[in-house]
Amino acid sequence: MINFIDELRWRGMIHDIMPGTEEFLLNGKTSAYVGFDPTADSLHIGHLVQVMMLKHFQNAGHKPIVLIGGATGMIGDPSGKSEERNLLSEETLQHNQDCLKKQFEKFLDFNSTATNRAVMVNNYDWMKTYSFLEFIRDIGKHITVNYMMAKDSVKKRLDSETGQGMSFTEFSYQLVQGTDYLFLYTNHGCRLQMGGSDQWGNIVTGTELIRRKAGGEAYAITCPLITKSDGQKFGKTESGNVWLDPAKTSPYQFYQFWLNVADDDAVKFIKIFTVLSQNDINDLIAAHTAEPHLRILQKRLAEEMTVMAHSREDYESAVEASQILFGKGTTEQLHRMDENTFLAVFDGVPMYDVNHELLDAGVTISDLCTAHTSIAESKGELRRLIQGGGVSLNKEKIDNADMLVTTERLLNKRYLLFQKGKKNYFLIRVVKP
Repeated sequence: MINFIDELRWRGMIHDIMPGTEEFLLNGKTSAYVGFDPTADSLHIGHLVQVMMLKHFQNAGHKPIVLIGGATGMIGDPSGKSEERNLLSEETLQHNQDCLKKQFEKFLDFNSTATNRAVMVNNYDWMKTYSFLEFIRDIGKHITVNYMMAKDSVKKRLDSETGQGMSFTEFSYQLVQGTDYLFLYTNHGCRLQMGGSDQWGNIVTGTELIRRKAGGEAYAITCPLITKSDGQKFGKTESGNVWLDPAKTSPYQFYQFWLNVADDDAVKFIKIFTVLSQNDINDLIAAHTAEPHLRILQKRLAEEMTVMAHSREDYESAVEASQILFGKGTTEQLHRMDENTFLAVFDGVPMYDVNHELLDAGVTISDLCTAHTSIAESKGELRRLIQGGGVSLNKEKIDNADMLVTTERLLNKRYLLFQKGKKNYFLIRVVKP
């Protein structure tokens, strides 16, 4: 057995741990779960610390359980929140669960014949038939109000200067989560719950419920809140969350996120978000420290994460796309690039719209860059740039200002990419009337 706790500790992935947990896990194989609220149809990278905890747990020989909070997602967890969430319909929750399952399968083994293959459960399946009277009789009587009021997640809301307080629905959340742990303890032999540090109060309510109602012993581990070296929240960009769904965050954007992390963050993140061995990571850190300008850590981190969350092919496409932006790409690579990646690569580049009919008939480079767009200030300026080898269309050098451009040149049937000098890019988008 791999020492799971030692592995997490070395990687900086433990915030709180219940006494006796490490000793218990060394006694043999067991099951552990992490809960995920299906409030969206995709995970984002803020979820990945807990996903990686489950991955390391499975790699250590134990059985991971992914719990989808279909029932708790209908309530809303007060932990770290200043107000209640919107409640989701059963149909939306089911759609979200189906989407999340496909993403979890990228990280965890659900489908092999191994005894420790992962399972996914939905707490709505056992909570939907629970009557209110059964709940307060079977669960509520075992946990005192004083115990529940002492939780930080409750006290912060009740002591809030805004005076918003919290509904009974949210107040009861820890009992519902405790019921999940009790159910999994009883029906799946689950003896460990893991989660983010804001979940500690909810998790230990579950261990207390198991002790009082079932006379059993269960354990808890939480991971720290991940922040960047500049103190900002991890996983957020100017455009919002970094999602695992390629339709929300393209593999290129996903790759770029990891490629652009700061040096200090790269040292921390390569431990937390990859399954590379300790020796491999130490070698990478040493190589990076010797030649930080090569960004060895960031490149390996971006590779590991993009391959794991998407695919090797998506990673190679992202690398190709990066080369195009920095002058090393080819026309063939541009034509292979899908539209989402193309637009992500050239996000923020000046864009002009021209009528499709213009290219049907054919238009000269000179007219296209001066009369129909303002890529060049004048035809004279454009001719001088062309004579100096400073103008490219779709990564091909232009040597004649009177060359005709037709629809055959379009990328993704819609775009033309002009480059003026080494760094100035311009997009032309062809639109139909």
